[in-house]
Amino acid sequence: MTLKEMQELKKEMGLTNQMIAERSGVPLATVQKVFGGSTSSPRYETRIALEKAFTQNRYSTEYSTQTSEPWYVSEPETAYGSNVSRDGKTIDDYLALPEGVRVELIDGRFYDMAAPTNVHQNIVGLIFYYFLDHVMKNNGPCVPALSPLDVQLDRDDKTMVQPDVMIICDRDKITKPRVVGAPEMVVEVVSPSNWYVDANIKLKKYRAAGVREYWMVIPEMEKIIVYLFDPEEPPKEYSFDEKVPVAVWDGKCEIDFPVIKEKLDTLFGNRN
Repeated sequence: MTLKEMQELKKEMGLTNQMIAERSGVPLATVQKVFGGSTSSPRYETRIALEKAFTQNRYSTEYSTQTSEPWYVSEPETAYGSNVSRDGKTIDDYLALPEGVRVELIDGRFYDMAAPTNVHQNIVGLIFYYFLDHVMKNNGPCVPALSPLDVQLDRDDKTMVQPDVMIICDRDKITKPRVVGAPEMVVEVVSPSNWYVDANIKLKKYRAAGVREYWMVIPEMEKIIVYLFDPEEPPKEYSFDEKVPVAVWDGKCEIDFPVIKEKLDTLFGNRN
């Protein structure tokens, strides 16, 4: 949800700054700065918290691994397709899109993909490097891959996604054009423009499709949320100051996020 959308909802719902502060948990002084115009680009974490004020009792929620408070809120079903229909699409429609159009197809609906940032691409590349290094050193059968690569997740004509990084251990799923079926592991590097798709729609989709392990890397919060679906376990939350074990390899491979953080700081300094 953009700041402009929140400003419009504030007026529509008749909310005061005090009410927004109480609903979201964001300090009143910060709310006043955001909606008063003195803070035009609130931090990612602040914006996510503010959204709670406008979605309370309206949309379903998912919960943080550490608290009972929702750490993200589902986007309404009408978020897409208000002007152009994005529903009822198939893989044929997906493949017929003009070159350069970045979308994913999930259950017959198109979802936009924003162009990745430099930070995003560096994280993707470094995680892929750790995966590839592990496979090369151990002569493992699994194949790491990274976006852009189409994944026909459900083996039907209604879903085609492009995970940021993935591990495929069943080589029968690997074809020349795409991956057909669910990877064993998927990593998505979450950006402010796509967070609700990764944290809600894709989370449920990956679980249902048979992905065993799903990571959401959130650079702005320096967090990694790890979901293990087979066997099902409560999600775990890590920070960029920790090494994160890869469960599909029984923890024998770890992603050294302190090293990744150091490299990002060297390249970009204050990434916020």
